[in-house]
Amino acid sequence: MKTQTGAQSTAAPPGSHELRFASAYQPGRGIAVPCDEHGEVDLDALSERLRVAYLGARALVGREYLCPTVQRVH
Repeated sequence: MKTQTGAQSTAAPPGSHELRFASAYQPGRGIAVPCDEHGEVDLDALSERLRVAYLGARALVGREYLCPTVQRVH
């Protein structure tokens, strides 16, 4: 999982994918963050609240959250 703080990849339009952190204990719960098709997140494009949630979820992978997956937004 890479984190990018600059320009987004040009292969897919911004916002076409999400990095999803599913809760390890509460099915259906979790955090979804916009990313590119490779799972790279533009931290500068996130709101403060979503940035804090994303960084918290990354820190808790394996304890509170499952490994994140990249999914295309429909």
